[in-house]
Amino acid sequence: MIVCFDIGGTAIKGAYATTPEGIQPLPRIPTPGHDLDAFVAALAFVVDAAPEPVEAVSLSIAGVIDPDTRQAIVANIPCIHGVRLQEELERRLSLPVVVANDADCFAMAEAGFGAGQGHEVVFGVILGSGVGGGLVVRGRLINEGGGYAGEWGHGPISATTAGAGGHSVPQFACGCGQTGCLDAIGSARGLERLDKHLHGRELSSVEIIAAWEEGDERAAETVDVHVDILSGPLAVLINTTGASRVPVGGGLSNATGLIERLDAATRSKTLRRFTSPLVVPAACTIEPGLIGSAILGFQKSSQA
Repeated sequence: MIVCFDIGGTAIKGAYATTPEGIQPLPRIPTPGHDLDAFVAALAFVVDAAPEPVEAVSLSIAGVIDPDTRQAIVANIPCIHGVRLQEELERRLSLPVVVANDADCFAMAEAGFGAGQGHEVVFGVILGSGVGGGLVVRGRLINEGGGYAGEWGHGPISATTAGAGGHSVPQFACGCGQTGCLDAIGSARGLERLDKHLHGRELSSVEIIAAWEEGDERAAETVDVHVDILSGPLAVLINTTGASRVPVGGGLSNATGLIERLDAATRSKTLRRFTSPLVVPAACTIEPGLIGSAILGFQKSSQA
């Protein structure tokens, strides 16, 4: 049995897994964000209550593990930020521990049991409050040792002109400290910034998509520019990695028309001529953070 967790700043989602797809989700518990002892105790409580002997513990976190220092970089959970989390938990729980980025866990879940099944190279994309991703090759996560692979949302790469009308697009400031990142314009919040820039109105991403679906010309213009900005870097990633399937999660993935537009635009820019959908909505029905962390936990256990 693997105990897997999907840990956010507000809540910890836990589950017991007897196979990578045999997952029993547990009730959510609050995340002790400012107390490391309480944080470990919350995990230990779930581990100790497991109905079978536990082989490993696996965590999905909204952060990364620095591959050099092994320290966790997690802005929304201060008590584990800067901590060598895997080593700390292994010492306190007396079990093998895996810690992985949530987008990486999403990619693992989609490659194993979602829209990426049967594909050798899967690039999982998150389009939500931010732009993220994870790369899985032959069933293995590229970031097994931690790191930033798949973080295509960061770096000054967004276009300065985009869309059929050649619209001028500002280089928006990004939360990572740089300017012009895809995250700042390709995310749901970025879609809102873009619409405000183009049309001077204050609409949520949900309202923009709804207006577009209802035939609003201004929303259509916003979506056209948004898709143009996203599809270029995504095509470069596909050319670089050889990914043959790109499952999309996050809030914007619920807009199937938007994903279809992004798929068509991306396929028009890749070197390989894809005749079937490449960029598709995610397909996992169980929380992908739990599925992905379970897969990683079983891989860790098999190596022990």
